Amino acid sequence: MNCFNFLITIKFKPYYLVLAVCFLLFNGARPVLAQDKEDGEEVSTVLNINDKNGTFSSTASFSFEIKNNHDTNQEGTISYIITTEKGQVIKTLSKPVNLAKKSTSKYDFDVPGLKAGFYKLNMMINVSDYDDTTRRAFGIKPDDIRSQYAKPADFDQFWQTAKDELAKVKPNYKLTELPDRQTENRKVYQIEMKSLDDILIRGFMTVPITKNKDKKFSVLLGLPGYQVNLQPIVGDDPDLVIITLNTRGQGTSKDVVHTERDAFISYHIEDKNKYVMRGVIMDCVRAVDFIFAQPNLRHDQILASGGSMGGFLSLAVSGLDHRIALCSAQNPIMSDVHNLVGAVTWPINDIRKYCNSKAGVSFDQVINNLDYYDTKNFASRIKCPTLIGLGLLDPFVPPANGYAVYNSLNGDKHMIIFKNLGHEVSVEYKEYEGRWMRDTFGLF
Repeated sequence: MNCFNFLITIKFKPYYLVLAVCFLLFNGARPVLAQDKEDGEEVSTVLNINDKNGTFSSTASFSFEIKNNHDTNQEGTISYIITTEKGQVIKTLSKPVNLAKKSTSKYDFDVPGLKAGFYKLNMMINVSDYDDTTRRAFGIKPDDIRSQYAKPADFDQFWQTAKDELAKVKPNYKLTELPDRQTENRKVYQIEMKSLDDILIRGFMTVPITKNKDKKFSVLLGLPGYQVNLQPIVGDDPDLVIITLNTRGQGTSKDVVHTERDAFISYHIEDKNKYVMRGVIMDCVRAVDFIFAQPNLRHDQILASGGSMGGFLSLAVSGLDHRIALCSAQNPIMSDVHNLVGAVTWPINDIRKYCNSKAGVSFDQVINNLDYYDTKNFASRIKCPTLIGLGLLDPFVPPANGYAVYNSLNGDKHMIIFKNLGHEVSVEYKEYEGRWMRDTFGLF
């Protein structure tokens, strides 16, 4: 895990408004993926899905380019295997190749007749002096993807009860200025507040320095990735207050909930009323309460943003608290939970391990409990404009699961797909997010 233990300083251009957040949000080390082999090697390959987003309305199309830099011919085969996201083999093909010395060859493939969904593609080359596999993914009619698992009938009541319990907890907001962390352009504060179960949570707020005492600022609420210790984010933007929240069990908020890293996702998961994520989500609602308690903040201009677990939390809080004006979620975990089984190792393996260690706790019971925490079920309640980013090679958020969330959104929405990335987004996403926020909030 890459955690920041220092003040994060970014020189913001308007469209780089939340660029820094991108690097705080992911829940673990990025997966090692088979990549295209670049020029300079004796054999190099490029596998390209022939659509910018890697999605097709009918026939899938991809190409495989091979550059033979050897002084000798290379003989052998190229082949591919196409599987579902859960590993069921759909189609295979193998063909002989004879690559002339110092030559470039390109092979085009079309795959018709696939059902709506996402598929994994393994492209293999086996020639005289070179063997390799490159991995890609592609989708067919992704807008048709729907989860077959319904929202619990009492989902809304379950979360209304949690919010009612939170409302009974006095927040006792506390702001502590941190002069040693102040920059030329921003003051930095530690923020503290009481949340559900009377648990103290902490975070940071950075505020532009201005001579205008009546100035009210728009707000970026940055939510944490899995076991990430969020620190203050500062920059040059004069219109934006940036709040980074460490929910219970994260970063500076581990006083009560303090688990081993792998155990956090399963903490009290056998009881939907005690599961750690119930409190974590209410911590995010309490952060919105905090924003509304500050007279210098725009209560109608709040962007909730996060990646991985932070993406899950952005969608969850936006679904439960309609005071959020914009929602941005990158690679949100806990998406279409039932369909994660058999498709991903994390968090499913850690959850199974927990169930096996607890007498009387069944895996099926736990997965059913997670219906109350499924990202798609929060998404169906969201009323504000929502931006989602997905990597088609994500090992934790299969793209079909991400689309089950996206297709559950009922309002204004936009998806940005990164067909060659895993559990991450690129600068392109953060640039779009910044422009989108500034345009929506009228920050020109």
